[in-house]
Amino acid sequence: MEDIEDLLIGTGAGTPPGFRSPLTSATVGFETKKNQRSSLLSSPSPSIPGTQTIFIKTFGCSHNQSDSEYMAGQLSAFGYSLSDNPDEADLWLINTCTVKSPSQSAMDTIITKGKSSNKPLVVAGCVPQGSRDTKELEGISIVGVQQIDRVVEVVEETLKGHEVRLLTRKTLPALDLPKVRKNKFVEILPINVGCLGACTYCKTKHARGHLGSYTIDSLVGRVKSVVSDGVKEIWLSSEDTGAYGRDIGVNLPTLLNALVAELPADASTMLRIGMTNPPFILEHLKEIAEVLRHPCVYTFLHVPVQSGSDAILTAMNREYTVSEFRTVVDTLTELVPGMQIATDIICGFPGETDEDFEQTVNLIREYKFSQVHISQFYPRPGTPAARMKKVPSNVVKRRSRELTNVFEAFTPYSGMEGKVERIWITDIASDGVHLVGHTKGYIQVLVIAPDNMLGSSALAKITSVGRWSVFGEIIETINHASDNKALNKQVPNQHMSSLCCNQTNTCVTSEVPESCACGNVDSCCSQSTLETADNSRDTVVLPQKQNSKNLFGWILRKRKNLHKRVESELASGSDIKQEKSMKKWDFVDKALLGGISISILTIIALLVYLRVSVIWS
Repeated sequence: MEDIEDLLIGTGAGTPPGFRSPLTSATVGFETKKNQRSSLLSSPSPSIPGTQTIFIKTFGCSHNQSDSEYMAGQLSAFGYSLSDNPDEADLWLINTCTVKSPSQSAMDTIITKGKSSNKPLVVAGCVPQGSRDTKELEGISIVGVQQIDRVVEVVEETLKGHEVRLLTRKTLPALDLPKVRKNKFVEILPINVGCLGACTYCKTKHARGHLGSYTIDSLVGRVKSVVSDGVKEIWLSSEDTGAYGRDIGVNLPTLLNALVAELPADASTMLRIGMTNPPFILEHLKEIAEVLRHPCVYTFLHVPVQSGSDAILTAMNREYTVSEFRTVVDTLTELVPGMQIATDIICGFPGETDEDFEQTVNLIREYKFSQVHISQFYPRPGTPAARMKKVPSNVVKRRSRELTNVFEAFTPYSGMEGKVERIWITDIASDGVHLVGHTKGYIQVLVIAPDNMLGSSALAKITSVGRWSVFGEIIETINHASDNKALNKQVPNQHMSSLCCNQTNTCVTSEVPESCACGNVDSCCSQSTLETADNSRDTVVLPQKQNSKNLFGWILRKRKNLHKRVESELASGSDIKQEKSMKKWDFVDKALLGGISISILTIIALLVYLRVSVIWS
């Protein structure tokens, strides 16, 4: 089918849906709104636009996640309710990813399920934009990656029974559209779409197209807006961050310096630079290093190498050599204390020999990256690599397992135990017990703390380390209005020399897949970690009051998590009883609850005793 705007199929209407002015409100929704109806619509009719419930499913990179948040924001602003439950939704909006075959297969599965449930479907993202003639999309409304600002129109017409297709590329969607964030403390900010590369295996280029950058003014305006909204982390998202601005006559360092200038001086909001391929960052390494040293920027960067063999990189048309990748890593590691670099590897690219693969293994062994995204090669239809002679699948799987074993044997955080780090806390861990914070090097730190610490910054002592994250104990929450006072209160004077201050005299300690075009998914401060000394005057002690809050918050969160599991099991028709689920609690849990119960009973007994004594006296 040709690329036709507002095409209605299967109806006799013969007229396109009415155009609606794009929603440009800067209001940003933080939570998923349920049953958000006008009081005049107590019994919403399916024929009244904006009264239905929408289920949104997102696949792929952080750029896709941002697109989904923008689409959710517009739908919510128009009156639609959003639900995480597909069964109660009136329409499913599926935002797709085309990087690998498994992600597209997942799309096929959910489309099949939606059709069998007679749910109206709208498919967005890279699959329909890059492969509009895919059989699975027949009879389904689709919205292109640069048409997300018209999602309300598409949903409205689809609910009427029409098939709508908006695919024509146009100007970039505005950054100030309404947005419902998955995490209210994290803003995913796309700085450009598309890229300048032509990797032989990449399907995303077919969807996202050539490089298109947002202006510095528009991005600065967005940063100002989200900081005022209470956002604590800003993720710059792009198919290739390093290529930013080459189409509009600016460059990445210029943008980064402009954005950093708008961040709070107390480092209460942090910036994370997105994935960048080696070619376009090489000429700006010193400038990028200076930005990474800034107290408001995480010292973390995702730089995909894909292979340790120059021959394979040439076949991939990656436009750099292994030596140039080494230059990026070595320079940033030298200039940015505490620098953390993540990378990607594709195993079994067509033509990869045992020698090529061994060079890749040696590269990973040499640098011992803390994060490596390892993927088997998947031929994507319409790409040059799909026509190349494939490596046998059993060989590809063996190489993937071997490299994974090498990578998982690393212990990147083994030296952190006992140190004190500043962390930024923005999420609840999947176990429902810990909160998730990150050091300035974007190392994940799991802490037990009350939920009201979400969105805050704190000093944490690292108590133990794991393979993928470390565990910590909160020392003190940092008062962002006076970081110096908070740190001076907790850190002995002899350690202050290991801290670094910016020109506003705000003290800071130093010390992740992103957008996926060719990745596999997505002078101020230096790293300093504070070690507690054996001398008692050098030891930072957790205040008893804070300890109690952490314990109480952990117990409440764990109990809440248990109730969710029980409700889920009962809802799914399981015969399991709540008493049986309680047996899953470990000894420590039971002991803590027992202690609390005894304490409560003791208090009640004392109150009763005192009251009786007063009466008899």
